Amino acid sequence: MIMGKFRNKGFTLVELIVAIGILGILAITAIVAINPFAQFQKADDIRRKSDLAQIQRALESYYQDNKAYPAACNDNTFRIERSDGSCITWGGSWQPYMNLVPKDPTIGVKYAYIPSSTLQSYFLYASLARASDDPKACAMGNWCTSISADNQSQNPCGAGKKCNYGVSSPDVTP
Repeated sequence: MIMGKFRNKGFTLVELIVAIGILGILAITAIVAINPFAQFQKADDIRRKSDLAQIQRALESYYQDNKAYPAACNDNTFRIERSDGSCITWGGSWQPYMNLVPKDPTIGVKYAYIPSSTLQSYFLYASLARASDDPKACAMGNWCTSISADNQSQNPCGAGKKCNYGVSSPDVTP
């Protein structure tokens, strides 16, 4: 009779496997519901929008000081007014307007700055990862219509990327 008392003190192997299985199913369901990859893409897109807004404010300050927007270099970096004609790259310093010009958080993807020939207006573009989900993205996630076919062929937002989100000077629409 003493043996019978100790038989029910632990879990059986079957009970442990069932409990682990249920926990595994719950964990997988939670991961699928949260979709961490999509959350990282959303966070990067929020950063891209914030970066463009920050650059936009700096461009407006530059315009107030110079009565024109800066010219662009061949690779869509800023051209600053220096005697040597050097260009500021994404991630470089643009004093006094910005300590660092933001750059896209994804390697191989970049922002595109395209001023008008008169330097009185500009377009600033990014490639959103989840543009089809964003109501403010251009043309349901496709190329912004303000980008000419010539600019599209130069891949201003990076090889294989569409410039599908843009901001601009107040007098034009991206």
